[in-house]
Amino acid sequence: MTDAVGSIDTPDADEVQEAKKARKGGKRAKKGPLKRLATFYRQIIAELRKVVWPTRNQLTSYTTVVIFFVAIMIALVTVIDYGLNHAAKYVFG
Repeated sequence: MTDAVGSIDTPDADEVQEAKKARKGGKRAKKGPLKRLATFYRQIIAELRKVVWPTRNQLTSYTTVVIFFVAIMIALVTVIDYGLNHAAKYVFG
């Protein structure tokens, strides 16, 4: 019988699973909650340093585009709502 590599039905899979030992606690068990919290904040700061922040001109243009798009969407939803309101009044009297 031919199975995919690493299939559970093959005898190799049983040997690999037996070789792994269950770890107790892992790395978290060695550190206290305050050290884990400090590590978490250090990682946050490290990730924020990698972020490419927009310039003032980019930020202004992005904000303008978003406000313009939101205004168009508000107008579109208002027109659709107004039309459906009049259609419902026409149908139901």
